[in-house]
Amino acid sequence: MNADQPSPASPASLLSLHPARARLVSARRVVVKIGSALLKSTSRDPFAHFAAEVMELTRAGKEVVVVSSGAIALGLAPLKLEARPTDLPSLQAAAAAGQSRLMGRWAGAFSWFDRDVAQILLTHDDLKDRRRWLNARQALLVLLRHGVVPIINENDTVGVAEIKLGDNDTLAAAVAGLVDADTVVLLTSAPGLFTADPHTDPTATRVPVVERLTDDIRRLAGGASTHGTGGMVTKLEAAAVARRHGAQTVIAPGAVVGILGSLFRGDDVGTVVAASAEDKIGERRRWIGTLKARGTITVDAGAAVALQKDASLLFAGVRGVDGVFNAGDVVVIVDDHGAAIARGVVAVDSDTARLVMGMKSAAASALVADLPDELVHRDELVVG
Repeated sequence: MNADQPSPASPASLLSLHPARARLVSARRVVVKIGSALLKSTSRDPFAHFAAEVMELTRAGKEVVVVSSGAIALGLAPLKLEARPTDLPSLQAAAAAGQSRLMGRWAGAFSWFDRDVAQILLTHDDLKDRRRWLNARQALLVLLRHGVVPIINENDTVGVAEIKLGDNDTLAAAVAGLVDADTVVLLTSAPGLFTADPHTDPTATRVPVVERLTDDIRRLAGGASTHGTGGMVTKLEAAAVARRHGAQTVIAPGAVVGILGSLFRGDDVGTVVAASAEDKIGERRRWIGTLKARGTITVDAGAAVALQKDASLLFAGVRGVDGVFNAGDVVVIVDDHGAAIARGVVAVDSDTARLVMGMKSAAASALVADLPDELVHRDELVVG
């Protein structure tokens, strides 16, 4: 073993760890998301710092994919802009001007370790199309096999609301499905998920491990209209996506020196959202789990129970249809309390769904010619 290679945890020490922490130690493939704020450090070169941390993991035998923000921020100077613009064309222009600079910074940082990098830009449309999803997956696996570090970003130059994945937390979780990652690390400014907002409540404590993403846990992150305790809402949403891929998610303070090495030695830092191989669903359903929802379907209690038992969603069980979608789009399915219970690919558009919702099959088929038997077939459903 090289002198600079971190020592693996001993079997005895692994036994003393929480199972979720022990799984981090044995992780084989990792997705690390680094946000714009962490790449703006003026006290040190943030790219060199994170490249060194990633290389520590590779020396420990792990394969690492980096999801990096920062293109728009680096594109302000070429456009002679002092602040981030708000209009879409200027944001797209800044992303175009900054993307090459972003990759240049990463390439330079990893060159110190004689390691090459590769740029991959993704949009929701790349993941929505099954063939493109598979192509992206194969390209990423080849890069990892050859020891090249993939640097992934959302393609903001062409991104509009209809095709954007939303944020890099979500992107990192989707990438975990592409590459069969064991772990997603979301580096942030917060030390992890807390029992309350630590900025206003001195009794707030960090939650070391989240076993299940219950409503109580989600409430700790704050409502959907707030940033909660450090922007945790989107991170828990991303963790739910990652869990469907069988990947654990770690929310950890990116400003702490040596944070990645510490996490994968099993140290009690950050918050781990646990997952296991049993949480991993089939490849096609994992693909469905990466897609952006275009609408919401509300179902009655009977349909909610049936979905949990791997049944298809029939039109009779539908109580509400929100949003505008086409056949083949993904929707979120919620119960009559508004709690999300599944995602699925719909067989008809939103107008047709509204027209026949609540109807038995015979009545619905009499109203609409060539109507499918189900709104969402069980093979096109991701429950949980």
